[in-house]
Amino acid sequence: MDRLTQRVQLQLQLQPTLSLVVYPSVQRCRLPGRPNRRNTSRPLSPHLTPTPRTHPTTRPCRPAPPTAPSADRSAPPSAHSSARAMSEEDEDQAPPKRPRATPPPDQVLDNVLETVLQFLAAPRDRSAASLVCCSWHRAESATRVSLAVRNILAASPARAARRFPNAHHILLKGRPRFADFNLLPPGWAGSAFRPWAAAFASAAFPALRSLSLKRITVTDDDLDLLARSLPASFRELSFLLCDGFSSRGLASIASHCRGLRVLDVVDCEMNEEEDDEVSDWVAAFPRGATNLESLCFECFTPQVPFAALEALVARSPRLRRLGVNQHVSLGQLRRLMALTPHLTHLGTGAFRPGDGAEDEGLDLGQILTAFSSAGRANTLVSLSGFRDLAPEYLLSIATVAAANLTSLDLSYAPVTPDQFLPFIAQCRNLETLWVLDSVRDEGLDAMASFCKKLQVLRVLPLDAHEDADELVSEIGLAAISEGCRELRSILYFCQRMTNAAVITMSQNCPELKVFRLCIMGRHQPDHMTGEPMDEGFGAIVRNCSKLTRLSTSGRLTDQAFEYIGKYGKSVRTLSVAFAGDGDLALQHLLQGCSKLEKLEIRDCPFGDAGLLSGMHHFYNMRFVWMSGCNLTLQGCKEVARRLPRMVVELVNSQPESERTDGVDILYMYRSLEGPREDVPPFVKIL
Repeated sequence: MDRLTQRVQLQLQLQPTLSLVVYPSVQRCRLPGRPNRRNTSRPLSPHLTPTPRTHPTTRPCRPAPPTAPSADRSAPPSAHSSARAMSEEDEDQAPPKRPRATPPPDQVLDNVLETVLQFLAAPRDRSAASLVCCSWHRAESATRVSLAVRNILAASPARAARRFPNAHHILLKGRPRFADFNLLPPGWAGSAFRPWAAAFASAAFPALRSLSLKRITVTDDDLDLLARSLPASFRELSFLLCDGFSSRGLASIASHCRGLRVLDVVDCEMNEEEDDEVSDWVAAFPRGATNLESLCFECFTPQVPFAALEALVARSPRLRRLGVNQHVSLGQLRRLMALTPHLTHLGTGAFRPGDGAEDEGLDLGQILTAFSSAGRANTLVSLSGFRDLAPEYLLSIATVAAANLTSLDLSYAPVTPDQFLPFIAQCRNLETLWVLDSVRDEGLDAMASFCKKLQVLRVLPLDAHEDADELVSEIGLAAISEGCRELRSILYFCQRMTNAAVITMSQNCPELKVFRLCIMGRHQPDHMTGEPMDEGFGAIVRNCSKLTRLSTSGRLTDQAFEYIGKYGKSVRTLSVAFAGDGDLALQHLLQGCSKLEKLEIRDCPFGDAGLLSGMHHFYNMRFVWMSGCNLTLQGCKEVARRLPRMVVELVNSQPESERTDGVDILYMYRSLEGPREDVPPFVKIL
């Protein structure tokens, strides 16, 4: 018997019990009764009949084709029958496939990851994905288009450029928030932006499209360097709470960034002196048609030539956001609105007739026509400004301008309840409202009755002094909680408060994410019962499980901080002022709030013991600010010794003749670069 016949007979004998398991890259025969390599501890039972394993990619061995019948089975088959059997067997076999050129596995994985990560927008999710492995890190780095450096001292521009070379949108933040209350001396981080300006000038971010700066000192030289070196793809530049630059820097940006679409200067302290020559930065824009979509300069103090402004607006057909300063009169605003048919966000400037030719013969009907023409009553969604308000003109536009408003900012307009009620009654779709406490509890009650969709509310003080007149109280807060059940964020300044009103707020608005209650009088208890405000803030953190930002005020004992540490598991930003009994309160916060990132404390009786209780958590935080507390130099040195990657800055804001051995301000933050080099003389880094 030749070899072919022996192989056929062997296959026929083994066919009922033999299966061929085919894997993508490996083929192997598995015999029954042989234990599985993946589970050798459980052999096949001898009492069971072996059966072939089934698998999506499993196929039985192919039996050999039958041979031709022969009269003498013992005689060897003829050459013709053997050849025919071999030819039939060859015909049944599939022809060999040509190998395909496939990319390396690593390249395939990188391509898939980059495609998937493009749909991942949340920064926290992207950061978590980058920690999986090196390939995920590379893919996330290549696809990150938005970069936020929330402490400009924490990372260098060179490191950021290496990590995110394809960043399109960059946000830089400088000073901490307490600097807004004049708690930091001038010049604390005056040159922090200079390395970033040099990095932008050296094309470290070649795909840069937008740049946003917040609480950063920027000089005219920095802006001139930026303007001359930004890539052609650059489109947006915005300043928020910045200082140090003037109209000369804006003129450089306007003249060199020809593709600019957004230029916003919001709440900035412009460096314009009375004797300095003011540059006509509005006239510096290109003479032809521009691509401007947003132009805001409400905080710009000097007067802008109206002829140049009107010409710029006329050359900007895409303009949708316009915010002018207080020197633009109501008549001039009417002419600008006639040139912007697609306007959706308007900063009104003075909103009062002026003395110029544009305001001669101005009446309420003309203003009404300006706000109702070109279908603007349906497109205008945001109003702000009103820095020198004539109340009768505000009431005249209520019926045509307020119906579709989703955002209203009256933080510069001290309107009375009589002036506020007729306007707010038309704002049925309002979602964001900033207002002064001059509207009183009556105005807040009316607002709660009409603005059922409100999500963000700020009630700011007309007079931010402890002994100011009481204009709003717990009555207004309770009315807000009853009427605005969709509220997500509230900032509420008042002179007095009760636990009952805060508890009602927590029960009616459980979706709150931001709760900032500022009782301007220090150590003020519940004015009805005389008890501390512990139970009110305890109810907020207990009932509002999504709370991420909390600001406390009033008389608070250690019990309130125990509530915050126990229930405030989602709190990321916490501000505390004039509260607590001792170090135990700070220990509750640092040991209980596991997600805490930003901690701001001023004028509280917290010392070294409370500070050292957070050593396990400081590396997970962005910064810790403590001013007016009972810290010592020895305690701060202990923190710096045990946490070498934390930068511990001691700021002495007192005059040199009044300085003591105590710590005036502690500002501690994590940094990838170590201590900074541009340290002013009133700052000591441990």
